Amino acid sequence: MSHGQSLQKGIDLVTKATEEDKNKNYSQALHFYEHGVEYFLHAMKYEAHSDRAKESIRAKCVSYLDRAEKLKTYLANDKKKPMKDTSGGGSSGKKGGDDKDDSGDEGDAENKKFKDQLSGAIVMTKPNVKWDDVAGLNAAKEALKEAVILPIKFPHLFKGNRKPWRGILLFGPPGTGKSYLAKAVATEANNSTFFSVSSSDLMSKWLGESEKLVKNLFNLARENKPSIIFIDEVDSLCSARGDNDSEASKRIKTEFLVQMQGVGNDTDGILVLGATNIPWVLDSAIRRRFEKRIYIPLPEAPARADMFKLAIGDTPHELKPTDLQELGKLTQGYSGADINILVRDALMQPVRKVQTATHFRQVSGPSRDNPDMIVHDLYEPCAPRAAGSIEMNWTQVEGEKLKEPLVSMSDIKRSLHSVKPTVNDEDLAQLQKFTDDFGQEG
Repeated sequence: MSHGQSLQKGIDLVTKATEEDKNKNYSQALHFYEHGVEYFLHAMKYEAHSDRAKESIRAKCVSYLDRAEKLKTYLANDKKKPMKDTSGGGSSGKKGGDDKDDSGDEGDAENKKFKDQLSGAIVMTKPNVKWDDVAGLNAAKEALKEAVILPIKFPHLFKGNRKPWRGILLFGPPGTGKSYLAKAVATEANNSTFFSVSSSDLMSKWLGESEKLVKNLFNLARENKPSIIFIDEVDSLCSARGDNDSEASKRIKTEFLVQMQGVGNDTDGILVLGATNIPWVLDSAIRRRFEKRIYIPLPEAPARADMFKLAIGDTPHELKPTDLQELGKLTQGYSGADINILVRDALMQPVRKVQTATHFRQVSGPSRDNPDMIVHDLYEPCAPRAAGSIEMNWTQVEGEKLKEPLVSMSDIKRSLHSVKPTVNDEDLAQLQKFTDDFGQEG
């Protein structure tokens, strides 16, 4: 689904929902509310929106989920009295005209409030990233299959003392594909509920609420198991405990410890998947609860060559396979994210040529509207002494008459001088030491 489509689809569905709600077609309204929220959650997770826009969408989701819960209760009890519509409410998440839950139980109302806050963490639509889309990282993929896919497909294999992994930590330099691997897990684990949470989902300004959010996250996972809880940048929540920690921070870490492996908590069918760039700051007790700790290293030269090919995509270029292999060798120490930034800069080089050119020449090329048709009066930038050169600048060229210059090897090498790798030797040495002490290669 292309950028923005999920959000528009969600808006269309909740518009239908409110219309059906007003017409007292409550069953139809419930259906539209629930599906509309699914599209909103997908838009928040996988489409580019500002933090303010995401907060607005999240608030709407809380409101629509609240209305859906009231409709469920109404339909279950088959009440005959009309219901007041509260679906247009803002971000408070309270039930219309009533501060308490319908049951009058304040504890249930509080739990529902926390579940509403966490609803945005549930990935309802799969990200569509397959195992084969992840280059290399075979050990990491095998460990995740052991922990997620096999127990669901062959539950009889995991009885007695043979138990699936309950916690897996993916660690390594930034930009090496840790979060991308998590998306592959979400796609491949068809029968699992996937919770993708960050520290901001679990932090609250209200005293005591953060640890309750953690507890409710695990309760939600138990209710919807088999479940996967993916915590990106887990170090921001679970760094080593010390005297300088605030009381709130200590309580959150303690709650994590209790929930991940606490007495009386059922952790069957729940996998906690963590990702971090700085694993050495994790609290030792939290680290122990991640039974598998897998190093996701910087890509090797062949993988880097593939990354260049993927990043360039269908942009017109004149690179040969041997050029891509050479680029793979020239980018030792670059992460996948670094290569993406490098290619983005290189793709701008032809645009810069157009901007700075003092001479253009007439050439032939395929029509933009019909690639099979050749157009003869196009212009491209050229050297002042080139055959057929005309002294002019880009402002004198009509928009549709400009032929896009091809991205060349020299363009990428020019960008290679200015775009440097983001991972330094000191960080790599610390990661290697952590791998030697506590981890395994991915």
